[in-house]
Amino acid sequence: MSLSTNPSEPRSAGFTLVEALAALTVMAIGMAAIGELSNSSLRSGLYFERHLAEIETARKIVAGLPARKDLPDGSLSGVLDSHKWRIDAAPFPNALATVNAVSDWRPQMLILHVVAPTGSVVEIDTVRLRKRVAQ
Repeated sequence: MSLSTNPSEPRSAGFTLVEALAALTVMAIGMAAIGELSNSSLRSGLYFERHLAEIETARKIVAGLPARKDLPDGSLSGVLDSHKWRIDAAPFPNALATVNAVSDWRPQMLILHVVAPTGSVVEIDTVRLRKRVAQ
């Protein structure tokens, strides 16, 4: 028996099992990478949505604060949009600000602490001027 070397003879066309498995493996790796990318995008989107809700609640609390003359030193607390909050007000701990007693204004330090229903915490520190009480 001799093997024919005639190129016009029909041969079996198609892929071998190894080639098909290699192609499926490459496709599976690509699909896994796309799935991981969409999953991380979804997680970061949910994180930013929750964080925006916390910041928006903090903004509402600051907008609803009493007037400067009506906010005494101490703590205020409450619940807004299912977020627990606490504001601590105290004289600003700066020696330069207390030395200048000639001014009609004194700085007041405000610390806003907001706890979301999920347990995440936002803390905002700010300073505002308060009219010095006449003695």
